[in-house]
Amino acid sequence: MPDYLRVGLEPIQVMADFCHNNGLEIFWDMRVNDTHDAGLTGYGPLLLPKLKKDHPEYLVGSADKQPPFGTWSSVNYAVPEVRDLAYRFFEEVCQRFDVDGIELDFLRHACFFKSVAWGGEASQEERDMMTDLLRRTREMTEREGMRRGRPILIAIRVPDSVEYSRAIGLDLEKWLADGLVDVLSGSCYSQLNPWPYLVQLGHKYNVPVYPSLSESRVQSDTRFQRNSLESYRARAAQAWAEGADGIYMFNYFNPRGAIWRELGDPQALKRKDKLYFVTVRNGNPDSYLKNGRRFQTIPILTPENAKRLTATAPATFDLDLAEDFATDPKPNVTCHLQALTGQPLVLSVNGQPLTGVTVKGEWSDFTVPVAVLKTGINELAVSVAPQAAKPDEWTVVYDGKALPAAPWRKMGWYVGCNEEVRPEGLLLADRSNESGSYAYYSYPGFIDPAQETVVEARVKIVSGWSSLMVENGTSGDEVQLYPDQLKMRGVGLAAPVRLDDAFHTIRIVIQNTDMRVYVDDKLLIDGTGKYRTPAPAGGRSGVFFGGANSNSQGEAIWQMVRLRNQTASLLDAVLKVDYPE
Repeated sequence: MPDYLRVGLEPIQVMADFCHNNGLEIFWDMRVNDTHDAGLTGYGPLLLPKLKKDHPEYLVGSADKQPPFGTWSSVNYAVPEVRDLAYRFFEEVCQRFDVDGIELDFLRHACFFKSVAWGGEASQEERDMMTDLLRRTREMTEREGMRRGRPILIAIRVPDSVEYSRAIGLDLEKWLADGLVDVLSGSCYSQLNPWPYLVQLGHKYNVPVYPSLSESRVQSDTRFQRNSLESYRARAAQAWAEGADGIYMFNYFNPRGAIWRELGDPQALKRKDKLYFVTVRNGNPDSYLKNGRRFQTIPILTPENAKRLTATAPATFDLDLAEDFATDPKPNVTCHLQALTGQPLVLSVNGQPLTGVTVKGEWSDFTVPVAVLKTGINELAVSVAPQAAKPDEWTVVYDGKALPAAPWRKMGWYVGCNEEVRPEGLLLADRSNESGSYAYYSYPGFIDPAQETVVEARVKIVSGWSSLMVENGTSGDEVQLYPDQLKMRGVGLAAPVRLDDAFHTIRIVIQNTDMRVYVDDKLLIDGTGKYRTPAPAGGRSGVFFGGANSNSQGEAIWQMVRLRNQTASLLDAVLKVDYPE
């Protein structure tokens, strides 16, 4: 962009001209609080705003004092100068460039007030500040639209929940009721409600609704991909079936992808192969609001958010299908379930037990007769067949002789991270202080807080620190392993011990709020009643081992990691719809 500006080319006008020459409308978009500048690796000096360097008092925190919710580099819209600057951006664009509308993207990123970033909820006074900014902007777009003889519309992208939006400072329903918005889009990192919620909200005030199909951030896709064309088709078809007026795409970077030819036309999606996932995005609403997950009504099922399976209490999920199963040709439908269990899975669809199943490792593939399916909501009920428990059997064993295979997955591995299979075990090393650098492997699965769970690792510390973590969906803690000590990070308990002189066996035992840590069968940390640090990512569960974290370094050699956990875990559920060619 600096090169364009030096020769007198305005990038916004270049884009506006292209769109209008090709029969397209163009909206200029501003991310109301983009915070990529909090982690600068890979972005360069363009994202080092002078405003934030000159006025740190405008921010909700600092790099040294980071708030628990949102990101420290967010500007605080309670500051009048911040609101005025945002308005002047909107005004300059509308006065200088031939755009058809402007968009305020409140989801990149959803932190607007210091009070919320530090654990509170926005006050009515703060909500009124944001409403006044939007009202002032609306008055300006009307004025400039009248001046040029053609309207300038206002679009917004917001959380798909009135209550969540109010809590972070956005009086969404008032904006709609007062006619301040022309186009409504919702959802990004997470989706809080089924699409009818957002559609009905917009249509109540005669505002068109464009559900936002952001790219999936689920990290454990192996056999089926949430970012595939087939998955996008299913998501778009669901939105159209629920009354959407259009589809909003975010972070899809292939300009020639078939998505652009298919997703905007519900007729084009008919009789196209699709993948319906119970959950596409599992972002944590708590990231921007304390206890934000209380506003989420849709089910969350991914390998990072496993569900417990039993023989007596099935895990049930609603799956919204847009297909018309009454027309021909009828598709072939298969339900693919990924689970960690030694017991056969049992699946019912809309109360009908299914029998045709093929087992492939962690996956059980059930043939689904089209006759049991219906357009709209379908209920999946998943359980395990009764089987005698084997309390002394290790559920998971990694022996260090090869790289961990699925369902183990990598976490981190950004800069300066290395792994090497050696004769004595697996070397995992984080040799960088860069943000996002840490060398871990994770094993997902539901861990029942009420049951005793045992995690063991045989490891030798080489340098720095490495960790063994266990999370049960409710609590989580990290046992940090140093050359001369170990620590229970969440509560600060520590014990001296040499871990760099030889291989040692670390054992972690958790149950309810208790956590005990042993080295070579000797109890070194008694965390009875201390296992209370909340598990991250809205109920993440599993075992993790590896080296250091973003701003530190560490390497260790791992000979063995194993888990004893008697709970069967459902990791994923995918309905595949294939139409005959």
